[in-house]
Amino acid sequence: MFKPLLKFISLSFFAISPLVSGAQNPETRLMSAVIPTTRVAIDVYDCESVDVRPSFPGGDTEMLKFINKERRYPSQAYHRGIEGRVLCSFVVNKDGSISHVSVIKGVEESLNREAVRIVSNMPAWDAGQIDETPVPVYYILPISFRK
Repeated sequence: MFKPLLKFISLSFFAISPLVSGAQNPETRLMSAVIPTTRVAIDVYDCESVDVRPSFPGGDTEMLKFINKERRYPSQAYHRGIEGRVLCSFVVNKDGSISHVSVIKGVEESLNREAVRIVSNMPAWDAGQIDETPVPVYYILPISFRK
């Protein structure tokens, strides 16, 4: 019926290229970074191929509140004026837990680590579903850092 989007999420050391997006805040400045990650092999579905998308408890508004409450701007990055948006990928598992958190577009190492920390500390989500059965879903979320 639905084919898993990613049979393998193959994540290894790689260079992150700057994020270029018309939707990005004009105040942001993005740079390259190198992120160490791990190699994983699981069946994961894309958000577009599931009947019910995974969601943060309470919806997007509560997720933004959580991010804003948890975000700790790294001191050196703040004082150096480094701003930008870190694009994190992760899997929302069948039980709603978050795993396989990685940076796919980074800003600066300390901001990248902080974005991963925020996503890793999220409470369990409402799982994605196909035919009313929970399935693991690949998700991408931007975490912004602005002074």
